[in-house]
Amino acid sequence: MAKTILITGGAGFIGSHLADDLLAAGHTVRVLDCLLPQVHPEGGRPAYLDLRVELQVGDVRDPAAVARALQGADVVYHFAAMVGVGQSMYQVADYTGVNDLGTAVLLEALIKRPVERLVVASSMSIYGEGLYHGPAGDSVPAGERPRDRLERGDWEIRAADGQALTPVPTPEGKQPALASIYALNKYVQERQCLLVGAAYGIPTTALRFFNVYGPRQALSNPYTGVLAIFGSRLLNGKRPLVFEDGRQMRDFVHVKDVTRACMLALDKPAAAGAAINVGSGQAIAIRDLGERIAATVGRPDLGPEITGRFRVGDIRHCFADIGKAQALLGYAPQMDLDRGLADLADWLSGQIAIDRVEEAARELAMRGLTV
Repeated sequence: MAKTILITGGAGFIGSHLADDLLAAGHTVRVLDCLLPQVHPEGGRPAYLDLRVELQVGDVRDPAAVARALQGADVVYHFAAMVGVGQSMYQVADYTGVNDLGTAVLLEALIKRPVERLVVASSMSIYGEGLYHGPAGDSVPAGERPRDRLERGDWEIRAADGQALTPVPTPEGKQPALASIYALNKYVQERQCLLVGAAYGIPTTALRFFNVYGPRQALSNPYTGVLAIFGSRLLNGKRPLVFEDGRQMRDFVHVKDVTRACMLALDKPAAAGAAINVGSGQAIAIRDLGERIAATVGRPDLGPEITGRFRVGDIRHCFADIGKAQALLGYAPQMDLDRGLADLADWLSGQIAIDRVEEAARELAMRGLTV
């Protein structure tokens, strides 16, 4: 049955791809987006946003704008957020205002006018470090890495006896460890939505996105996803910069797999009230990723530059256990990394990017957030 669906933050990377999928399924799509210049430097409606999408320009913190956007909506996907771990550590008020207050404004509007379904974009950042096993195969809590060890270039997570622990896929039951303002924001967003949804009978699902990549990422935003930052560097004939030794592992999931999970969450009763990982279920070291994207765009000579530096609050390893998504949503990733990187490279070939990575690095260093 066709529905009217609101996507907050829907003019951005993931939201616009979701809009395409919803339109293809016969739904009516409305977007509320403030068109933040850091994400939308062109200043107007993005060319990639389907013309059938009703775009309302407004701030999610504005109750009047949110009330207008909700008129006639059956379902809400809440994607509006400021994104960026490093930037969140010095733009604390902005991040907390947009991410947490904005969510509160939306929820107050939904209390007055409930919808059939609410899906909120959460993040793997809430886990901090992923799950680790000790020598006996038991789960071992991973604390923060001491700064003095990082300064010596000792990057791995270790047990009390100094032995390196083994990273394993991270399930939803892992205790959150909030290592940045952004991570704290996303956890608050998730909990706000699940709590209010349960209290007011609004079926709500939180999807914990891992490292999403693909066409339409904001290439000139130095606080966007890793692969977009790498792509921006490569488009400018520069080597991607990699912190630590580059052997830290992450889970990279193509945007079309993410929107597939979002579509599945639309009408799966078992997903109501749940927080669910959305990733590829595969881990890759960042230095290997840098080499693969450089080769895929035809610049194998621009392999990653391993800086040996580190950022305050960075984690070592985190990649997704997607068993819950498979069980509750019927989710199965369909874009392996080779296909996904080829898709990204095809899109990059027609793009122009302003490389602001070194500018952002200087900003973080000036504030003592990189060493």
